[in-house]
Amino acid sequence: MTGNYAEVYKSWREDSPGFWMEQAAAIDWFIKPETAFDPDLGAYGRWYPDGVTNTCYNCLDRHVAAGRGDQAALIYDSPLTGAKRRISYSAMLAEVEAFAGALSDRGIGKGDRVIIYMPMVPEAIVAMLACARLGAVHSVVFGGFAAHELATRIDDSQAKLIVTASCGIEPGRIVAYKPLLDAAIEQARHKPDSTIVLQRDNHRCELIEGRDFDYATLIAANAGRKTECAQVLSTDPLYVLYTSGTTGKPKGVVRDNGGHMAALYWSMHAIYGVKPGEVFWAASDIGWVVGHSYIVYAPLLHGNTTIVFEGKPVGTPDAGTFWRVIAEHKVAVLFTAPTAFRAIRKDDPQGSRVKSYDMSGFRALFLAGERADPDTIQWAERILDVPVIDHWWQTETGWTIAGNPMGLGLLPVKYGSPAVPMPGYDVRVIDDEGHPVATGSLGNVVLQLPLPPGCLSTLWNAESRFHEAYLAEFPGYYKTADAGYVDDDGYLFIMARTDDIINVAGHRLSTGGMEEAVSGHPDVVECAVIGIADTMKGQIPVGFIVISSGPDRSEAEVEKEVIQRVRDQIGPVAAFKTVMVVKRLPKTRSGKILRATMQKIADGEDWTMPATIDDPAVLDEISDLLTKRGIGKKRD
Repeated sequence: MTGNYAEVYKSWREDSPGFWMEQAAAIDWFIKPETAFDPDLGAYGRWYPDGVTNTCYNCLDRHVAAGRGDQAALIYDSPLTGAKRRISYSAMLAEVEAFAGALSDRGIGKGDRVIIYMPMVPEAIVAMLACARLGAVHSVVFGGFAAHELATRIDDSQAKLIVTASCGIEPGRIVAYKPLLDAAIEQARHKPDSTIVLQRDNHRCELIEGRDFDYATLIAANAGRKTECAQVLSTDPLYVLYTSGTTGKPKGVVRDNGGHMAALYWSMHAIYGVKPGEVFWAASDIGWVVGHSYIVYAPLLHGNTTIVFEGKPVGTPDAGTFWRVIAEHKVAVLFTAPTAFRAIRKDDPQGSRVKSYDMSGFRALFLAGERADPDTIQWAERILDVPVIDHWWQTETGWTIAGNPMGLGLLPVKYGSPAVPMPGYDVRVIDDEGHPVATGSLGNVVLQLPLPPGCLSTLWNAESRFHEAYLAEFPGYYKTADAGYVDDDGYLFIMARTDDIINVAGHRLSTGGMEEAVSGHPDVVECAVIGIADTMKGQIPVGFIVISSGPDRSEAEVEKEVIQRVRDQIGPVAAFKTVMVVKRLPKTRSGKILRATMQKIADGEDWTMPATIDDPAVLDEISDLLTKRGIGKKRD
């Protein structure tokens, strides 16, 4: 599709079904859809309800059939093991067919659920595509997840089979997966029929006879086997991805086949501005939605080369590892989380390591997953000299809600804003009663129904919970649970989760706005602001800052200057008087800061260690620091 953003968005506005039928034409169908959208199906309608297709066919078979089988589908780069592999579309197809045959022999077919509990290795992507080939529903669980959390997902999905590896590798340690898997199966009420284990040389495991099968043995036994693609409805589920829920019970986001493919294919050229054959790198993990959408499905649907990276932005071996991967593999576009760049900046404040690599083929950096503060964006712009593009979306949507579409002509950047809504999304800002708020006023960010293709259709076996969590509070809208505002130019600003809006002496204030002020301090590389209970004002903000290596002034001096910045930029009404320097902030493995748990600690409420935390020791450090300041309570 050609045309600038305004023209394309207008064309969607004027004819949404026609717009999305045009995008569906880029997908191969066994039976092409004649209906773009049926409003009477599901909770808010379904896309391409009469279409029949297969996602694996669109990711692999059609590219091989078109004569592009020798192109690299996947580049595996593991600084943790030293392993590197380039796998062509033809070779990828052969291994996926072999593994799909092995799954079929284990009784897996259309609609069966398969849990994939794997590290960042090519075999994990093979397993995902093999499930898609058979019409089975995969559910990827982050490798190394605690046994109890894995057990809840086994029970909720009623998984028939689990694909795993003997271990995962983290900087300085090996995580044995098999004991965690065995404990999860022991705890689960539902028992999978079998498991398939990829044995890694770094740490091999014992297999239970009759239940556990060796991955390499199965691939060898099925080499050369042709496994046909199942014909599935566009509306059939492709995968279930569990995201943490406020009730403690994980929510299984359901993604379909047809709409998912149409939206992701369009996003690759329209939003990210890449052409088939170019190398696209999403530096994430397949356990998260970014990995599903932009390590696996979107690049392969579009005919790009995707990178599977088993490493970290720092420490494997240093803060130049991203630049090495970009230069070595000729990456055109990188997509990662702002937290990765904050980590790089902390270790290399001047960005000097980038000068050691040839980055001439690198065109753009996209950031999402956490609020991209202006200071981090500007730092990345300075050291990379390419567009640095913030965009905003959620696990539930699967692709960009608001962004700056590189393929349609970049719009002017407004720091702190992910720019404008993408076609398919009618973004509104309303108050708690559901009424529109004035331009520039803070409110609840909602999406007018129906949601576009690619978004969740429901929650797994939880229709009523889906309605209650997303649709009930504001009828006719999907609730994003984010707070923000739209400016006079139509740019969206996401300021906080709605539960991060704090009430200071009757004033509704955004912690995101305070974080923006704090992060502008030259020595602050990362920060979090939370609201804690206060008998006089209701709530008051408390800040936590990570400062760059080697500032030549005392921590107390930096803290004092940060407090003054917030006073200058937000005003005395913020009552921002407490800030603490910490070595690191507590985060999930996807890079989200655990503000809600920090708030519970500070308020003296009972709290438990979140299952998704990257390093549990960090929360204990925060708890100790708050206790020393006379705030909060230690964990029971």
